Amino acid sequence: MDFDSARDGFMAYLSAERGYSQHTVKAYSSDLSAVAEYAERRNLKTVQELNLDFLRDWLYESAQQGLSKTTLARRSASVRSFTSWLRRQGQLESDPGARLKSPKAEQSLPRVITVPQLEGIFAGLSERASEGGPGALRDQAIIELLYASGLRVSELVGLALGDLDLDRLTVRVMGKGSKERIVPFGAPAASALTDYLTQARPLLVAKKVPTQNFFVGARGGKLSTRAVYGLVASLLEPLGGSGPAGPHALRHTAATHLLDGGADLRIVQEMLGHASMGTTQIYTHVSMERLTSSYQQAHPRA
Repeated sequence: MDFDSARDGFMAYLSAERGYSQHTVKAYSSDLSAVAEYAERRNLKTVQELNLDFLRDWLYESAQQGLSKTTLARRSASVRSFTSWLRRQGQLESDPGARLKSPKAEQSLPRVITVPQLEGIFAGLSERASEGGPGALRDQAIIELLYASGLRVSELVGLALGDLDLDRLTVRVMGKGSKERIVPFGAPAASALTDYLTQARPLLVAKKVPTQNFFVGARGGKLSTRAVYGLVASLLEPLGGSGPAGPHALRHTAATHLLDGGADLRIVQEMLGHASMGTTQIYTHVSMERLTSSYQQAHPRA
């Protein structure tokens, strides 16, 4: 089997059987395209010619290109999944990727927005929304829900009208791997969502083809992830500091503030939709760092 056909089959498997998001499938496809390009330069024609030495050479060349350890770790994981799938499909007699090792990913603490900073953001959004513009009302609802629920941006833009229960203050989310979960949100978010739903959304979809998407763009269609990234970045960049300025910063912030407030780690894991407790535990490091910093500043004998 040639590399292009194998890659296309693997992408279909990830989408249809594993239920991976479009973003994740795109990342896998990009990594395997890099493998195919390297194979072409090494004059490999079929996936049956893959072996451990080839994969190690490819990963070494990737490192020589200056790619980060995080990217190298992802590339290694992509190709291991690919060769494992090829083995199960009977295309390989053994799995050459099973012994492929990659450098440990660089693990930096996620960016967390402080409570005073958030209060400033919400005050600004509320002032804009008070003028009644549909876009401003929508933006306020988006930020309120992102912080209140810790949703991923892909989950937010994928919400349908029937997914939010404004009486019970919950939202039904279809997360990674097509796993459904119910996430609570608070009264401020509910108020902003109600204002958007009753005052803004009808204007945004007026005279357009009816849509079941909860959040819609300026033209009445499904809101794009790029638009949400742009909105969040415009709010976070003036704050300064290091780290990403996208929607994930609000997800990190929600999780950290929950733990700071005494929430159980398993509850936070369930709320965020993490498959592994290890993924959620990084937020305990953030909370401990904040605790240590506060202690050193406040305690007389720190």
